[in-house]
This record gives sequence, structure tokens and C-alpha cells, in this order.
Amino acid sequence: MRRFFDSDLWYSFSRNPVTIVSAIVAILLVAGAVLAPVVAPHNPFDLASLNLMDAFKPPAWTADGDREYPLGTDDQGRDLFSAILYGARISLLVGAAAVLFSTSLGVVVGLAAGYFGGFVDSALMRIADIQLTFPSILVALLVDGVVRAALPREVHDQIALYVVIFAIGISNWPQFARTVRGSTLVERNKEYVQAARVIGISSPRIIFSHVLPNVTGPVLVIATLNLGFAVLAEATLSFLGVGVPPTQPSLGTLIRIGNDFLFSGEWWITIFPGAALVLLVLSVNLLGDWLRDALNPRLR
Repeated sequence: MRRFFDSDLWYSFSRNPVTIVSAIVAILLVAGAVLAPVVAPHNPFDLASLNLMDAFKPPAWTADGDREYPLGTDDQGRDLFSAILYGARISLLVGAAAVLFSTSLGVVVGLAAGYFGGFVDSALMRIADIQLTFPSILVALLVDGVVRAALPREVHDQIALYVVIFAIGISNWPQFARTVRGSTLVERNKEYVQAARVIGISSPRIIFSHVLPNVTGPVLVIATLNLGFAVLAEATLSFLGVGVPPTQPSLGTLIRIGNDFLFSGEWWITIFPGAALVLLVLSVNLLGDWLRDALNPRLR
């Protein structure tokens, strides 16, 4: 621990006020999402506890507000503060799982392409190039639509979360693959790799035991930045009505629900979830930008 506090990474972090504020905001949002069952005053997923008579209550500080609902309620009578905490939990779960999937796939593809070269490199990179010609959100929509069309309608809600994770993850792997490929092309010609080949170490062991640890820096930066993009992609899909089911609303679903009532005066139903999404994505992206600069030796 003491070694970490003496490192250049900690020095860079402690001298950057924007990064510190972003880290605090991100920690508070993530902690609130993870601890939602403990800190949320209500459970918005418990349909038996909902009361339609409490629908459309404004925030507590307005004239008609209720202290029981600090940020007001939505059209179902759900406490909006609790719904945001639970919604952020789902959004972060989808975003983290999608980034983990795309990172794993992209790193494996990039290592294989960079280390073996030749036909393997050409074939894998051409697939990545083709996918990069399409916007990520269109790829996610296409994958989501194909999976839903191939499966029975009665199982759509049960697998909706996994479909969204797969759709977002499969649309972002080329970024990791291209970055890892470039780093692997440099590493494979270094002395330690040549020495490992001479003494008879197998290619898979060289790739994962020797090359992989030396290409994780750029991967970590891209993964951090992609977490914000994945959360935003999930919100976009849910806003379009093809994300998680309405019975388990994410931030995107809450924004979509509130958008229907925005011009009728119930502004809080969409404004507060939207503000939570902006703070979450912005704080994660600012942390990713700082990490990219901190790990770049040219900027030291």
C-alpha cells in the first residue's frame, strides 16, 4: 500500500482536482447502486408495495411534495430516488459485464493476430475492419433484433439482460483487438519472447504468460473509457424499448418512461434519471482520460 502512495500514478491523481472530484462522484454512484437494497427507502421492484394513488408526486421540496419520496414518484407510484439507485445498479451491471466480454474477446483476438501474423492476422483484422464500418449502436440493435427473432417470445423478458450484455459486448471488441494487436506486434520481436521460443515454451504460454502482462496498460485505459460508453449504450437501447424489461427498469428505461410525461408537467420523472446517467458516464470518462494520460510515458 505504501508503495502505491509513493507511485507516479498516485502523485498524478492527487494533483488533479477534476480527477479527484470525478472519483468521488463515481464512488458515491457505484456505492449507492451496489448498496441499493440497503440505502434505498423503497423497493421499486416489489409490485405489491406500489400504490397508484402515489403516482406523479413531485419532489419533496415543492409545495405538493411528500418527504417519503425525496425526488418524487413516477407514473406507477414508484419512489424515484429508489428507482434511480436500482436502475443504476442494472446499468452498471450491464456495462461492466459487456466491457468484460468485449475485453476478453478483443484481447484474445488481438493477441492471436499480433503473435501469429500472416493469414490469421489478415482474417481477424478484416473482420474487425468490417465491423468498425458500422456504428456500435447499430450493431447492438442488429444483434438484439436477431436474437429476439430467433427465440420464443415468452422467454424474451427472462433473457433480455443477457441479450443486451452480448449485443453491447460484441459491438465493441474491435477496439481492444486492434490496440492489443499493435502492442503484440512490438512485443513478439523482443528478446524475452525470442528466448522463450528458443527454450521450447509453447506459443499459448508465451502469449498469456509473457506477452499479455506487457499489453494490459492500454487495455485498462480502453476498458475504463468503454464502461461509460457501455452504460450509455444500454441506456440508449432501453430508451428505444429494446433493452431490459420494464419490470426491471434501468436508467434508460426510467428516462424513456419520464419522456412520455415531460411536457405534461411531470419533469422530475425524466430529469433526475437523466442527471444520474450524465454524472455516472461523465465521471467514468474523466477517470478514463486521466488514466490514459497517467499511463502515457510521453506526458510525464
